[in-house]
Amino acid sequence: MSNSSSISHFLLLALADTRQLQLLHFCLLLGISLAALLGNGLIISAVACGQHLHTPMFFFLLNLALTDLGSICTTVPKAMHNSLWDTSTISYTGCVAQLFFLLLFIGAEFPLLTIMSYDRYVSICKPLHYRTLLGSRACAHMAAAAWASAFLYSLLHTANTFSLPLCHGNALGQFFCEIPQILKLSCSKSHLRQLGLLAVSACLVFGCFVFIVFSYVQIFRVVLRIPSEQGRHKAFSTCLPHLAVVSLFLSTGAFAYLKPPSISSPSLDLVVSLLYSVVPPAMNPLIYSLRNQELKAAVWTLMTAWFQEH
Repeated sequence: MSNSSSISHFLLLALADTRQLQLLHFCLLLGISLAALLGNGLIISAVACGQHLHTPMFFFLLNLALTDLGSICTTVPKAMHNSLWDTSTISYTGCVAQLFFLLLFIGAEFPLLTIMSYDRYVSICKPLHYRTLLGSRACAHMAAAAWASAFLYSLLHTANTFSLPLCHGNALGQFFCEIPQILKLSCSKSHLRQLGLLAVSACLVFGCFVFIVFSYVQIFRVVLRIPSEQGRHKAFSTCLPHLAVVSLFLSTGAFAYLKPPSISSPSLDLVVSLLYSVVPPAMNPLIYSLRNQELKAAVWTLMTAWFQEH
């Protein structure tokens, strides 16, 4: 193929070689995606319907659940379709759309996690200024900034990636469209623009990471000075779920993109990509629900009301 204009579709990496394993992977992905849809859907419904949950912490949690829903709905349905029907193709337009929306939702998740760490910092370290610093207008502006920056990030990366001439075939070594795999098909040195964008993105991610670490250093210093054990437990119970979600998101993503090339293999890359693209959206609702009594009570009330109506 001489360039990208002659490519009508891409070939995605198959999850398995045998028909039995393909059907097994379909069932596993179906179970994980249903768990993610149910968990994140319940969080969104509970926060939207529960008046007592209309606080900054739960507002940002609702936005986080939206990013989780979006990211898993972007990659998993196509992988399930390919496993069920024993195919591996995705159209050129479908690949563009998949990459754009995946970058949009993942790009919004880390700013939202950073904002949530700021919310916990203000709540614990500056409680008297909480309503002033995190009023409804300020929360809306911060959430809008996270989504707008993610949209710009996704648009720039997608436009740059698919503006490159592709002459090394159309087979991607991944079960979804991913920038590094598409760059491998490029025959142009102009992909340096993409690497420049990735470098800027890495700097922004590092800045967010430093902010989160700084916030939690201050939070733990304050919490450890709380005299009552009950007060310390309450403070930790609102912080640990967020810290666990941040750790899961960063550890899986960092291992996927920073692992040494010497240990890289198609099967390992496939497992790692599943870990960072599928597992966090399914696990995040469980992590937040386990230690948050208000959220558990709201979800239980919502489910009880639904069952009574039906």
